[in-house]
This record gives sequence, structure tokens and C-alpha cells, in this order.
Amino acid sequence: MDSPHIFLFGLFAVAAYFIVTDESVAAAFFYVTKLVKAYTQRQWWWFLHNPRNPVVKYIIYRRSLKMAEEIMAKINTDKEKE
Repeated sequence: MDSPHIFLFGLFAVAAYFIVTDESVAAAFFYVTKLVKAYTQRQWWWFLHNPRNPVVKYIIYRRSLKMAEEIMAKINTDKEKE
């Protein structure tokens, strides 16, 4: 093993020891992982729904165009009934 791997292994071993032995450290680890997961999900949602993203712009454009066509079709059928 290289020295960085041994250092990381030692760091994770010490962290695992504290998580297993101390209940408050385990709770903190649990809440930090939930916080990281929520932050990651928020960033991922923003990446998929950001209007500055060109792919999202195109999807919004297509959705709006489809909705406009449906509304126009409904308006035209309502006018024909009158």
C-alpha cells in the first residue's frame, strides 16, 4: 500500500472507532450524512430545473409549445360549437 492509502485507512479506522463507541458521534455522523444527501439532492434538482441550462430551456420551450397548441385546439373547437 502507498502511504496516502495507509493514512486514509487510518483516518477511516479512527472515525469508525468513534462512531461505534460513542453514541453522540454516531448521531452526528447520521445527521451529517442526511445533510449531505439533502444538499446533493438540492443541487441535482437545481441542475435539472435551472432555466439557464440550454437543455432545460429547450424542454420548457417544447412543453410551452405543446400546451399552446392544445389550448389553441380547444379554443378553435369551442368557437366551432358556437
